[in-house]
Amino acid sequence: MLSRWEPQLYAILRIITGLLFASHGTQKVLGYPPGGMGTKIAVGSLPWFSGVIELVCGLLIAAGFFASIAAFIASGEMAVAYFIAHAGKGFHPLVNHGELAVVYCFLWLYVAARGSGIWSIDSVRPGRTARAAR
Repeated sequence: MLSRWEPQLYAILRIITGLLFASHGTQKVLGYPPGGMGTKIAVGSLPWFSGVIELVCGLLIAAGFFASIAAFIASGEMAVAYFIAHAGKGFHPLVNHGELAVVYCFLWLYVAARGSGIWSIDSVRPGRTARAAR
């Protein structure tokens, strides 16, 4: 029923989740919005580096600019985050509160394989293949 809207729905998924992912980064790096890990994260710490990755990759994914590369990096960061911050607290992601890291990990892996799609900078860059516009 919705298959004819697949390119637009994929673009909305990429843009909204990219912006949400970037906001995890702004929370860690800029302290906004307040909450989560607090407002003071030491520059150069592991959470700070993860925040930089989340901010930069989230914005690149949302804009569809080198989105496959950014999503691959973000997917790896989420896999590492799961094992560092969550897996030691129990096996199941609902028990160890790691379900969001797992969802982001596999969502970004899909975006890395799928490409930017429509409504993206990649789809209008010269020399891009039809893959970016699917």
